[in-house]
Amino acid sequence: MPPKLCLTILIFTLASEIRAQIRAADFQITKINRDLITAPQYAYSGAEQKRETRERWLRVEAQFSAAPDFTEELTFKYYILLGAKVLTGDVTHVNILAGREHYSSIYIPPQVIAFVMQNRPVNTTSIGNIGVQLLQKGEVKDELSLNPARPRWYASLPALPGMILNKNETPFAPLFSDYYEQIKPASH
Repeated sequence: MPPKLCLTILIFTLASEIRAQIRAADFQITKINRDLITAPQYAYSGAEQKRETRERWLRVEAQFSAAPDFTEELTFKYYILLGAKVLTGDVTHVNILAGREHYSSIYIPPQVIAFVMQNRPVNTTSIGNIGVQLLQKGEVKDELSLNPARPRWYASLPALPGMILNKNETPFAPLFSDYYEQIKPASH
């Protein structure tokens, strides 16, 4: 094979590898936070007041960065080891601009926490691990675990889906709308 042809093939191969690495770096999960919080209290009139419980919700927040100027849609898959069970769920965000400080969040209601923990007291150390995957068009672009020494720890454990809510499905929906990324509405 002529040396010029070999060099051309090598350059195209290296260029495609570099482009793939750049695309992989388009999105990065930079941090995972977890908090046990109480539901917000709203004042209203015109109806009988009901007693509010002060049970705590689990909020998990993923901070991420996005390099492209504009991204139509990103999906975050959450895996939460609570007690001895892995709770799974996802949220899809839309209209993401480039930037380093974007936030996605999910919530686990007090009733689910009580069920999973068998009514034992819960605190943030009750959470064994959290894994978050960031997907674009079904392709994993990045993932991070709270305990990075155990990547993809959730792959070998049975999952308990349907117990995680996105922010719009909770009493927290009207709060911090300019802090968290816009959530894709459920299709009708």
